[in-house]
Amino acid sequence: MPTLRVVLDTNVLVSGIAYPGGVPGRIVRAWRQGSLVVALSGYILSELSQSLSRVNHRLKWTQQEIEDEVDALGILAVVVEPVAVAPGSVRDRSDLLVLGTLLASKADYLITGDKDLLALAGRYPAIVTPAEFWRKHGS
Repeated sequence: MPTLRVVLDTNVLVSGIAYPGGVPGRIVRAWRQGSLVVALSGYILSELSQSLSRVNHRLKWTQQEIEDEVDALGILAVVVEPVAVAPGSVRDRSDLLVLGTLLASKADYLITGDKDLLALAGRYPAIVTPAEFWRKHGS
């Protein structure tokens, strides 16, 4: 039974899907295999859909395949409603809903490559890069 609950930021999900051999890919694979509980929000899933369309030169998926992938991940995830976060809490306002997802989910980690979110690591529950997370918890 998985014990760690994490939020995967969109950049980690996209990297994990588009480049399955990398560390983000290993994290996504561990999730799909049931080793992690992943919490996402509708915002992250929507952002994922848009981002996968932008990297489709790598994936070569149809729009339906992109939608099916996002739907499948939404079913696999614990989907939460982000809590409100004070706008001054982040440098980039687009990160408010990601941080709100972390707080709503009560996750152990937010795994992200976003430098603005990583700068908050001391103020919020463990915000780590994929490499940091994998060093601590990878198998």
